[in-house]
Amino acid sequence: MTLLHNPVIRGFAPDPSLVRVGDWYYVATSSFEWFPTIPLHRSRDLAHWQYAGHVRGAVPGDSLAGVPDSGGVWAPSLSWDGERFWMTYAIVRSVGTPYFDLDTYITTAAEIGGEWTAPRRVASHGFDPALFHDEGRLWLLNLQSDHRPGGRRFAGIVLTELDRDTLAPVGGTYLLLQHERLVEGPKLLRRDGWYYLVLAEGGTGFEHGVLVARSRSVTGPYEVDDRPLLTSRDDPSLPLQKAGHGELVQTPGGDWVLSHLAARPLRTPDGLRCPLGRETAIQPVTWDAKGAKGWPRLRHGGHHPAVEVDVPTDLNEPESSVPAQPVDPQTDAVDEPLGWPWNSPRGYPDPSWADTAVRPGWIRLRGRHGPESRWAHSLLAQRITEHRAEAEVTLEARPSSFTQGAGLVLWYDAEAYVALDLTWAEPEGEGQHGQQWRNAGRTVLRLVERDEEGTEQKAVADATTPVTLGVTVEGAEARFWYAREGDGNPTRDGDRIPIGSPLDVGKLSDDHGTRLRFTGVMAGIHAWDLVDAEFTADFTGFRLACAPHRPAGPPD
Repeated sequence: MTLLHNPVIRGFAPDPSLVRVGDWYYVATSSFEWFPTIPLHRSRDLAHWQYAGHVRGAVPGDSLAGVPDSGGVWAPSLSWDGERFWMTYAIVRSVGTPYFDLDTYITTAAEIGGEWTAPRRVASHGFDPALFHDEGRLWLLNLQSDHRPGGRRFAGIVLTELDRDTLAPVGGTYLLLQHERLVEGPKLLRRDGWYYLVLAEGGTGFEHGVLVARSRSVTGPYEVDDRPLLTSRDDPSLPLQKAGHGELVQTPGGDWVLSHLAARPLRTPDGLRCPLGRETAIQPVTWDAKGAKGWPRLRHGGHHPAVEVDVPTDLNEPESSVPAQPVDPQTDAVDEPLGWPWNSPRGYPDPSWADTAVRPGWIRLRGRHGPESRWAHSLLAQRITEHRAEAEVTLEARPSSFTQGAGLVLWYDAEAYVALDLTWAEPEGEGQHGQQWRNAGRTVLRLVERDEEGTEQKAVADATTPVTLGVTVEGAEARFWYAREGDGNPTRDGDRIPIGSPLDVGKLSDDHGTRLRFTGVMAGIHAWDLVDAEFTADFTGFRLACAPHRPAGPPD
């Protein structure tokens, strides 16, 4: 047995779709508006994971320009038909409206890290599609939505057979299940003459769960288990919350496991906050629990997710062949200078705005739209994977207008971020009079916070360039700082100059405000030039270090 510590993929890794092919396990997770699209990870023992690439080309044209925050690629479903990998997913272009305005695509690949075929659009009833391969037949599962006034946005689970070659519908669409609670994220498996429908239940927040239904026929009718397979909604003290969106997979030795999403909350005065987003976890499952009568049950009993569990070790290679810790994006970088763990919103980094060749050892960003743009914001960011983190970068730039700036950000989305930017301001004591002060201004650091109420300036300080910018995150508190050139080693606290008061990281989470939000906090660099799109900023020495946060006292 191998001791597994959840979550196994940490920091913004939601909606995990798990498949086993031979001795390898593979997981695909949602990427939403971020590129690279559909990150992939692999493991031999379920406990230790490594980045294995992504589905390049998942978005036609490689652009999600204009999609809303938390739109884009939702809930990819990974499967294997015995010859090749299949991926289906929805690209969602409306969030928080009666219309999801989405397209469902399918792509395939011979190897998980290889080339994926050009995505083909298929029947697009709703988000969270999945494929079920059964005796040579291909079935598409989906959620249906009723956008009409009085209709249910989550109006049941539907099933459509597809032609394996053309992906055209074969026959009609079957309604498998409607339920009084919200159900989505359907997955199908076949076992002992039963078809098991594994469902995400209750929404993707703190009411989330995994529910199972079964039928003797793939097209139904389906009976629902009288209890959830997994949920944490009845115990807010659990370290893993929001547990749901599961998929059952059999190990080579015949055991079963459940992959699912979960979140590690901070307990704040404003309630539970999960800035790290939803992450990937795994639980052992048994079909032999007393009284289960053929239903899956968590092996450790009950329906709560466990942090530490033993999983079967069915390896043909020693465990030393895999990394020693759960996957951390900061330690699994690829060879590309701006490849994983870097991410960019709504498109891949392009040398036209993110260049590593012009100045070796530096990243040059060309400023484009402002931070709230859904079109062309020059931003590179990496996932924060623990509640204790520190990021820093050295910046060299010479802004000549208040319309130009560049700096270090804690980023959730275009309406939830904190930025420490090097920019231009009028001479001290002068008011904000626009471009009349263009040639007589000063270079400053400006700390701003954006939330649903708008943007607020938190602090301003005179600055010179180059300058090192940093932020330290401890639980729900973020403290920004800077160090001037020649001040020594900025990694030493004594060389850091604090700027502004501590800020609330809890605002950078799904749980703050009323908008639907589904991603997680990142640390990164950005630049903007609202007039000419010519201003450039050079960054070097970006460092993001994450470690478990240990509160001073017991949780609330």
